[in-house]
Amino acid sequence: QVQLVESGGGLVQPGGSLRLSCAASRSIANIDVMGWYRQAPGKERELVAGITGGGNTNYADSVKGRFTISRGNAENTVNLQMNSLKPEDTAVYYCNLNRRSFGDNYWGQGTQVTVSS
Repeated sequence: QVQLVESGGGLVQPGGSLRLSCAASRSIANIDVMGWYRQAPGKERELVAGITGGGNTNYADSVKGRFTISRGNAENTVNLQMNSLKPEDTAVYYCNLNRRSFGDNYWGQGTQVTVSS
């Protein structure tokens, strides 16, 4: 079993920045993927960005050039730097760990991001 602890989020004005962090309670293998998903009211959960233990990244088209996912100082952490935020980025953001090494999948509790003036 793996626990994911998220931090960050909150209320920010359009054009502002926020940083989300997620820490896993176990180490991450190179083939495992940590990432962030988001779910806005009335919409399906969607991938925002992901990063493998080896450092390969992928992003949703809607956030490319504005968001950056990176590994934290500890090998089991991941950060999401969100710049130039837009009202349509408003959602609950969930940390996800896909452990390809074990064939299991975990979710954080979610953190609210609200972009509004």
